[in-house]
Order: sequence, then C-alpha cells, then structure tokens
Amino acid sequence: MIIQPLGNRILVKRAKALSSKGGILLPESAQEKPKEGEVVSVGPGRRDKDGELEVMDLKVGDRVLFGAYAGVEVKTDQEDEEYLILTEEDVLGVLVMQ
Repeated sequence: MIIQPLGNRILVKRAKALSSKGGILLPESAQEKPKEGEVVSVGPGRRDKDGELEVMDLKVGDRVLFGAYAGVEVKTDQEDEEYLILTEEDVLGVLVMQ
C-alpha cells in the first residue's frame, strides 16, 4: 500500500520509542509516543486564492518535530510501521544534524 498525500500534507514515519535510561522496558500503553519522525512523502503544495501553487518547504528525508496530538495516525499492512499524515503547519521544526 502506498499513501500519496494531497495538498500541503506530508506523510511522516514516526520514530521508534526508546527504553528508559535505566534499561527498563515499559509496556507500549505506558510509553509516550515520540514527537519526531522522518518525512516519507510530500504533497504537491496548496493553492493560494489566485490558484497559484505554493511550493512546500519540507522534502522527503527531513527529520521533523511535531505536536503530541498533531495529524492522523495511519497503520500500513506491516503492523510495526506507524505513519502520520500532517499538514505543513503541524510541523514545529526540522532537525538539522551538525
């Protein structure tokens, strides 16, 4: 199954949750979901009031931060993969490696 976002939406693969510093493994229901992920697919952008296409600032491969309740969760045929569909406005920032 392939998901192609429309408009100014992006498809983000959520980062995996890590265990605690002490090595304690918490059940999945008790873990806080990571608020970062990698952009997997990007829509074409949205149209302004004149019908012109506004180019997206994000691109495939960007590591992004987003709010805890942002977007819509989507599961693929592979149960261990969790994706989010977000609008470009839902993204709080891009992680830049130095």
